[in-house]
Amino acid sequence: MRFLACLLLPFVVHSADRPNILFILTDDQGYGDVGAHGNPVLKTPHLDRLRSESVRFTDFQVSPTCAPTRSALLTGRHEFKNGITHTILERERLALGAATLAEQLQKAGYRTGIFGKWHLGDEAEYQPNKRGFDEVYIHGAGGIGQSYPGSCGDVPKNSYFGPTLLHNGKFVKTEGYCTDEFFAQATKWIEGEAAAKRPFLAWVATNAPHAPYNARPEDAALYEGKGLGKDTENFFGMLHNIDQNVGKILAKLEALGIAKDTLVVFMNDNGGTAGTKVFNAGMRAQKGTPFMGGIRAISFWRLPGRFQPTDVKALAAHIDFAPTILELTGAAASSTMQAQLEGRSLVPLLTAKPGQEVAWPDRTLFTHVGRWNGSDPEVGRYVQTSVRTSRWHLVSAGNGANTGKGKAKAAAKGESAGSAPVRPNWQLFDLGVDYGETTDVAAQHPQVVGELVAKHDAWWKECRPLMVNEGIKGPTENPYKVLYRQQMGK
Repeated sequence: MRFLACLLLPFVVHSADRPNILFILTDDQGYGDVGAHGNPVLKTPHLDRLRSESVRFTDFQVSPTCAPTRSALLTGRHEFKNGITHTILERERLALGAATLAEQLQKAGYRTGIFGKWHLGDEAEYQPNKRGFDEVYIHGAGGIGQSYPGSCGDVPKNSYFGPTLLHNGKFVKTEGYCTDEFFAQATKWIEGEAAAKRPFLAWVATNAPHAPYNARPEDAALYEGKGLGKDTENFFGMLHNIDQNVGKILAKLEALGIAKDTLVVFMNDNGGTAGTKVFNAGMRAQKGTPFMGGIRAISFWRLPGRFQPTDVKALAAHIDFAPTILELTGAAASSTMQAQLEGRSLVPLLTAKPGQEVAWPDRTLFTHVGRWNGSDPEVGRYVQTSVRTSRWHLVSAGNGANTGKGKAKAAAKGESAGSAPVRPNWQLFDLGVDYGETTDVAAQHPQVVGELVAKHDAWWKECRPLMVNEGIKGPTENPYKVLYRQQMGK
């Protein structure tokens, strides 16, 4: 507690030392979907260069799916404590009582903009303009064209090509490819903020390379004839397009003369998908699971002159993003923000010299896919959940003896198919020697299992009162659709 408390003290710096922040977050790219990480097919020259210039966290944990990770990044605490236990059905909405990083930066004099994917609530009071963002240029729901019963939905029949996007409350019909549009708008906005000499947070969250796998034809063509299949050809083509856009926006920072004053962070939001069959960096499973292949993320941090490029093996996580940015910018955290922060500032690791030893006490992190059916979270308590320390990973896939075939299939999707709680089926992996999670060593280490199970159950009890979206009935018509019809007459 003393360690955490010291990180929450006001961090006072001269205004000239407050870096701009360019945060790039991709959707469903995996840790293995980077050329420099060993991918034998995918080429990502601009990401490879960014990696070479960055502090690289090699054991960085996120959530198994998208909305949960986004809420943890913005709040510094686990998604369940933000009310987010799913990606749809009102359970993707960021609790209105949660403070956000964007709000803290606004109060500290930063301009804040989001470009691309929000996915933390489509109703008016949940929109990013009410959660700390000055500039908003987004699609609805969890993806362009997606729509579900209740409040989670995008513009009807929206497309990756020429999408209709919500720009500061007004729908605009674009003409280009979605990723190009998001980066172009972010670049234009950054130019304006740089000209006005105002510090900024540019939150660029692409919907790509999430399915449906719709790349620009010229990008997908780069991977044809390699025996990948259409989905992976398009998936890699979408990543090629992201890589090109990253190169362009980094070049713009240089041209504007602000590259040395801008922290660039590049991440993905959960484990990989269509690319994992080509390369998964030796990990087990993928998105939507609590295994390492579902929760390990890319995490590059570049701040020229202050951060020296190196690999950092310390266990870090999405909940560390907010406290780190608060310290780097000198932005004071509100009492609400301070009370909810569970993460640690990564600044000691980011500013260390290569090879320098930094005190980093071991920690316990929790993963849960959520997505249980019905309003009682207890049915999914042990379905697709895990507990981590730097060495150990305790995983329950939820396929206990009482599941039956239907429940087993649901558990594989991160859901519970019935009203009866699923009994845990704990497996223990020693990540120090088995990062691929091939050998269950629970029988050899019963004390470790017992300790981690106890921590899991205590954590679950903390989360339960904060799961505020359970059993909520959504609106009869999606709010995006209603607003679109009012504005566009369609």
